[in-house]
Parts: sequence; structure tokens; C-alpha cells
Amino acid sequence: MIKFKDRDMQSLLGQVLRAGTVISISVVFIGGMFYLTRHGQSIANYKVFNGIPDFVQSPTGIMKGIFNLKGQAIIQFGIVLLIATPIVRVIFSAVGFILEKDYMYVAISLLVLSIIFFSMMTGKAG
Repeated sequence: MIKFKDRDMQSLLGQVLRAGTVISISVVFIGGMFYLTRHGQSIANYKVFNGIPDFVQSPTGIMKGIFNLKGQAIIQFGIVLLIATPIVRVIFSAVGFILEKDYMYVAISLLVLSIIFFSMMTGKAG
């Protein structure tokens, strides 16, 4: 059985947050480069509101946009990664608490996860 120390767990959680942030920032930066390459010379018309493009409103649209190298879709994916980073941290925390056999904190972590997922699926805050 693997025995984790609290310091090891805190270090792992910090690395997860750092890696998620760096990866998402890198993806947004790459998307910004693609966007500027294609639209950098365009003049914005602020009299007309175009809204959000259709391809960034759904996960499948984002993935299709990424494969077509559309800058806005890549930027949107980077933002989704940034939002997912703290959720992954809570999942890692729950696993760490399971390994430590600290079941009260496992229950709290699972409660936090369920509130997050409920809020994401319904659009209502906890």
C-alpha cells in the first residue's frame, strides 16, 4: 500500500494546478496566434454585434474548430482547460483522501464535485 505524506499530497496538488494553468495559457496563446494570423489585419465594426460563432458553442464545434485550426476555437478550448483545472484538483484531492483513509474529507470532496457538476449541468449556482 502506498503511503502519502501530507507534504507529498500538497506538492502534487500544487503541480496539478501549475501544469493546468501553464497548459491552458499555452493553448490560449497558440489560439491567439492563429487568430491574429488570420484576422490581424481586419478592421472591427463595432456598430454590428456578431455574437459568438456557432462553432464555439458546443464541445463538438470546438473540436471541429481545433482540427480546422480556427483561432477562436483553440482559445475557447484553452479557457475550458483553465476552468477544468480546479475540478481536476478536487478529484486529485478526493483520491488522496481515499489513500489516506480520511473519509470525512472524501465525502466533502465528493460533495464539492457534485455541486460543481450540478451547477454545470443546470446553470444554477449551489
